[in-house]
Amino acid sequence: MRRVVITGAGTINAIGRSVSETMESMREGRCGIGELSFRDVDRLSIRIGGQVRDYDAEALFNRQQIALYDRFTQFTLLAAREAIGQAGLTFEGELAAESGVVLGTAGGGVTTWDENYRTVYEDGKNRVHPFVVPKLMNNAAASHLSMEYNLKGPSFTVATACASSNHAMGQAFNMIRSGMSRCMVTGGSESMLCFGGVKAWEGLRVMSKDACRPFSLGRTGMVQGEGAAVFVFEEYEHARARGAEMLAEVVGFAMTSDAADIVMPSKQGAARAISGALKDGRIERSEVGYINAHGTGTAANDKTECAAVADAFGPQADRLMISSTKSMHGHLIGGTGAVELLACIMALRDGIIAPTIGYEEPDPECALDVVPNEAREAEVSVCLSNAFAFGGLNAVLALRKL
Repeated sequence: MRRVVITGAGTINAIGRSVSETMESMREGRCGIGELSFRDVDRLSIRIGGQVRDYDAEALFNRQQIALYDRFTQFTLLAAREAIGQAGLTFEGELAAESGVVLGTAGGGVTTWDENYRTVYEDGKNRVHPFVVPKLMNNAAASHLSMEYNLKGPSFTVATACASSNHAMGQAFNMIRSGMSRCMVTGGSESMLCFGGVKAWEGLRVMSKDACRPFSLGRTGMVQGEGAAVFVFEEYEHARARGAEMLAEVVGFAMTSDAADIVMPSKQGAARAISGALKDGRIERSEVGYINAHGTGTAANDKTECAAVADAFGPQADRLMISSTKSMHGHLIGGTGAVELLACIMALRDGIIAPTIGYEEPDPECALDVVPNEAREAEVSVCLSNAFAFGGLNAVLALRKL
């Protein structure tokens, strides 16, 4: 099987408009969660989120593009611009034919749905813009990305709720490893921070009104975020031949289904995904130094994830560092695993472990080293990135330092 490396990374999210800015925020433990600002926010009971502040689409895209690009697509293209620029690739000829896109999103064009429902039902209009359907469809970002960069290989979107990005990146990894593709642009994006998007999540009663405090005893729930992260996954020999900078190696991936409950997580399903990623990457448990947790800040997720890690690692779990960066940028739902992969790259390349901020009091059911409140310097050679979604869908990626 072929080796797979990451040669480019890009992002826009609540704590950074670039990878360097995002990693600096993670090192400093900066919180991007604050009061939401959009139409009718006063009608919501949940009014905080990890919103991309002072975002001006008109300064970044022309009118024709804005007519076609939902906010989640805009975020994707901005992140991809940084990632592909860093990778230094131009997709032409055979490389274009052997390169594609796999992206994750749970909601797709939620802001477009919200705007046009309002147009029809509240404003009473009988017509909507002719581009509403191509703007809101979940594959819009992947399609526009493939067209912009001439990516003619496999291109599609994965929608598995909160595991969407990890599932997408796992598929990209397997395509290159199997020889189907030479290069894949992958990651995920989400923009649900509008009235309809937040109102729907309110109904689940899992949202916090004040802060995201994963693994802390007094936590009150999850907080939504928005944004995107995109990566260039490339076959190792191809990257080496052209002298590309390699950020990390992707070495393992596993996915499981709980087959149990539509919203309650299962320790067994999560543990099987963790163990599967280790087996797939031929990784000894003692090699893993850091896990970027799913860590939503809900009691059900946090205690189940800690129990799953303990099951998968046994006595080794006590020496692991595990943190949730959702405490800083919020839960990007389908895009969250992509942004969180940046924390894994930072751990491997820079020896900096992103903290779990907002931590106040230990929870006996989360008795692991959750790197509370302050970043930590540590040498790490292998790390995992967990994603556990509604529907009982689990996806875990394993990365190794180069």
